[in-house]
Amino acid sequence: MRLLHTSDWHLGQSLHNFERTYEHQCFLDWLLDTIVSEQADALLIAGDVFDNANPSSASQRQLYRFLQQARVRAPQLNLVIVAGNHDSPGRLEAPGPLLEAHGTQVVGNVPRGADGRIDVERLVLPLTGKSGAVEAWCLAVPFLRPGDVPRPAAASPAADVEPGLDGDGKAPGPATATAPIPAPALAPLPAAGAPDPYLAGIALLYQQAFDVAQARRQPGQAIVAMGHCHMVDGQMSNDSERRIVIGGTEMLPAGIFDPSIAYAALGHLHLAQAVGKQERIRYCGSPIPLSFAEVGYRHQILRIDIADGAATGIAAIPVPRAVELMRIPAKPAPLEQVLEALAALELEADQHPDAHPFLEVRVLLDAPQPGMRARVEAALEGKAVRLAKIETSTPVRAPALDDVTLTLDQLDKLQPDDIFKRLYRQRFGDEAPADQLSAFAELMLPGA
Repeated sequence: MRLLHTSDWHLGQSLHNFERTYEHQCFLDWLLDTIVSEQADALLIAGDVFDNANPSSASQRQLYRFLQQARVRAPQLNLVIVAGNHDSPGRLEAPGPLLEAHGTQVVGNVPRGADGRIDVERLVLPLTGKSGAVEAWCLAVPFLRPGDVPRPAAASPAADVEPGLDGDGKAPGPATATAPIPAPALAPLPAAGAPDPYLAGIALLYQQAFDVAQARRQPGQAIVAMGHCHMVDGQMSNDSERRIVIGGTEMLPAGIFDPSIAYAALGHLHLAQAVGKQERIRYCGSPIPLSFAEVGYRHQILRIDIADGAATGIAAIPVPRAVELMRIPAKPAPLEQVLEALAALELEADQHPDAHPFLEVRVLLDAPQPGMRARVEAALEGKAVRLAKIETSTPVRAPALDDVTLTLDQLDKLQPDDIFKRLYRQRFGDEAPADQLSAFAELMLPGA
């Protein structure tokens, strides 16, 4: 069977106040064509479908229109969506019963039964091939918050076992389970000594789900996993990726995925990458650049071919970039050089306005430049480009105020103009000029 893996669409995202509906729609239209041309059996969407927990109605329509069109154009397609840290689990799951009738399975929350126990069985979903027979089992695990994971039995007395585990550390299942679920074995964790309860709980949940899949699988069937998480050594974009948990304990080792898992489809990191040099554990990355830090990323989806229970081929399918993101110059330069580069910029004039490139202008300052934005906009007048950001930097930085230890008596004696002088020196590596000091003094006058 053939799987397609995508994630981190961030529908509804804006780039410095420019909305990006056009880019997202171009990607979704391309994805529909790709599903058909690749004859895909399943599409795995590994979280962050929306950019925020309260998406606009336009963003939701965009998603549901895509799902409806995918069903029409590929009636046998298995479509599985798990929630990411940007998504609202409840909002994503709300239309679940309707979506299931059209071949889409959504897992936003960790499911629990009426008694509060984690219902691991509902995280294990069948994937059918072109014949309609089950060819793989999918561990559809959404983004996990600390309260979502079970507590390892060894870390708590039997009377205080986390919902989802019985007194023997086993995961209860409905009477229809094909085999008993063995006691979970924790995957190796990177921390020395006692494992972090959050990491151990995630490993335990994946192990429980894997055990359910193992009990259900028949000869020749594969097991694939989904997750929205930050793996150890994963490269992230600081400009557009939100830290999942404060600190470093949210980073997961590749060992949480059993060696028998044919493929792990991950979301959260926007740079497409394999984890721990294991080709079977992959981030597909975001389909469009979500910040200027991602200009150089190769945006893609992944195609995974599975046969006899194993991944026989993994290949990247590049996503066409509907709108370019430009950084001019490539490295920050003095304003006069930047203005010359902007004046020489040649762009296609017949593009649709929604396809005009986004531009980040990068200026190296050695002193304040009043009116800089007006000069940049004048250099771009008549050019088919959208000025999204002017990034300024300075070549030299003096020690920050926080780096200089001052006594309380010294702090008490500091006047506003003293602080202004220190900040100017820190920012530009020189003394504040007289006209700047005069302007600051005027601002400080009563009633100014």
